[in-house]
Amino acid sequence: MSTDLTIELADTAGELARLGRALDKGGVNIEGLCGVGCGGPTIEVHVLVDDAEAAFTALTAAEIDVKTDSEVLVMEVEDRVGVIGEVGSALGDADVNLHMLYLATATRLVIGADDLASAREVLRHYR
Repeated sequence: MSTDLTIELADTAGELARLGRALDKGGVNIEGLCGVGCGGPTIEVHVLVDDAEAAFTALTAAEIDVKTDSEVLVMEVEDRVGVIGEVGSALGDADVNLHMLYLATATRLVIGADDLASAREVLRHYR
């Protein structure tokens, strides 16, 4: 099971390194990462991991708080024009609302949705 961790970091130099070192020390591989700042003092970072328990342990030891964690759908997609539109159309047609979307390593799409089971079913045959 893949898990997206939402972490709020200070928008200062070195915070990404602190996060990376903490997960490295805990033996946790970062499979995907997205960070978004909104001009404030913090940045919201989404980290995709396959071992949430080890990630929580490592981050707690480094005094990095996880705001939320959620199971996400991770699917391989082709690196070509139109893929996001196709996936978005399939999910929209099935009335699945997305609350998160980003690319991970190896051209994989990370999808957080209000109905993950429906999203999985809709995209089961996608490719």
